[in-house]
Amino acid sequence: MLQQTKALLRKNGYKLFTRAYELNIVAYRSRFIRSNQFDDEIHVFYKNEKGKWIYHIFKGTTDPGQYWLAHPQNPQGTAFLKKGQYVNGYAMGFHKGRYEALVQTKPVTVIRNYNRRGLFNWITSGTEDTGNFGINVHRAFAQGNAKVIDHFSAGCLVFANAEDYSLFIQLLRKHRNIHGNRFTLTLMDFRDKRRSLYSKIAWFTLLSGGAFLVHKAYQYQQKETLYLN
Repeated sequence: MLQQTKALLRKNGYKLFTRAYELNIVAYRSRFIRSNQFDDEIHVFYKNEKGKWIYHIFKGTTDPGQYWLAHPQNPQGTAFLKKGQYVNGYAMGFHKGRYEALVQTKPVTVIRNYNRRGLFNWITSGTEDTGNFGINVHRAFAQGNAKVIDHFSAGCLVFANAEDYSLFIQLLRKHRNIHGNRFTLTLMDFRDKRRSLYSKIAWFTLLSGGAFLVHKAYQYQQKETLYLN
């Protein structure tokens, strides 16, 4: 996984940090589009004092929970962090003033009004919004493991497991003590490949009059979609 992630960073022109205990924080948004599930991953890796790479994979979410999808705080819609690398855009602070977390300190870009129901809406929907929205990286429960997202995320990246999060905080502190309180967050989105595939299928079938294939593509999408809205 280390080599794959490094290759993806290079391919996209993103920064790779190689000094001892300088964290690379790379979130992977899964190809699945079901809501309310912790089906994404947060990868944290770094070199130790001997120059050896250490790699952690944590279960989490890069998507908001179903509650906030149904009850958006912003009239333009609930935020989904857009893929990309946000260099020095984060610092250690407190999530809502309650516990240590990685908090947004510079503008990020989010997608609002992101409709995942329907083949064509899913490909084309959503509007970009850039600003300071409190898109933090934090935990779900203080102890144990969360099964569903619900209220835990209105656009933040959230760890499902409290012990994983405790280790993450320790790593953040180590980085901060050596390199200062600046962190870079990178988001990779595996849904891009699916969007590209569906887009190609849709255009091909429309041009060829193949309504049946459009219907089959839509059925395939719906099998992986548990959108409760």
